[in-house]
Amino acid sequence: MDKDATSSAATLSVIIITKNEAKNIEACLKSVSFADEIIVFDSGSTDSTVSLCQQYTKKVFSTDWPGFGPQKQRALNIATCDWVLSLDADERVSEALKSEILAVIKAPDHESYWLPRQSYVCQIPVKKGGWYPDYIRRLFKRGSGEFSKALVHEEVLVTGESGYLKTPITHYSYENLDSLVEKFNQYTTLGAEELFKKGRSGGLTRAVIRAFVAFTKLYVFKFGFLDGRIGFIVAVSSAETAYYKYLKLYFLKEKRERES
Repeated sequence: MDKDATSSAATLSVIIITKNEAKNIEACLKSVSFADEIIVFDSGSTDSTVSLCQQYTKKVFSTDWPGFGPQKQRALNIATCDWVLSLDADERVSEALKSEILAVIKAPDHESYWLPRQSYVCQIPVKKGGWYPDYIRRLFKRGSGEFSKALVHEEVLVTGESGYLKTPITHYSYENLDSLVEKFNQYTTLGAEELFKKGRSGGLTRAVIRAFVAFTKLYVFKFGFLDGRIGFIVAVSSAETAYYKYLKLYFLKEKRERES
């Protein structure tokens, strides 16, 4: 891969996890073709994801699915470069962000960095409701961070203060309503399992309250209503996520108690 001269001696690994991301992965990989190393961990894709990835990197690994945090940690363990950028298959690095990343790893003032993220839902940018700038810690010096063990909504755990970049990652989170519902079902199931491990309780009343709080927080207090229709859609989706997560938790707990 060609390495931008402005990055001097600093090297960059990009780690990506995938499953059936044929629609997204090629654009994602093209956007990080400047990296010194691209590592992909795939968990059982049945489409052309793996073959597409192999056109851009030799470091494509097929594994089981242990959850988001553990899977990203597996990819991190393989990385060999000075710096690591964690990216999802539905995310892109723009030319402006590329330049900022290469500049900061050449002359860093921190060992990790938060990046803003601009998400799109049904091709529409979401500006309010807490969705932007939606800072996520994704760029860090190898050896200075590791991923949490969370099954979903994992994060990079580091010591010390982190810096902030200005240019956002572009995130095509939900291409259409079908993909929104598909991911929503996956995330609520994983979220229920995560809460179960923590000893939390579910139930219909709790689910309704959590849904109401989630909607009110995003749509009212975080000004989601200023995003118009898409703001309402996002707020309802957040409410449904909370509702079904706690409802699934309730039934999961009942099931485990019957089995014990």
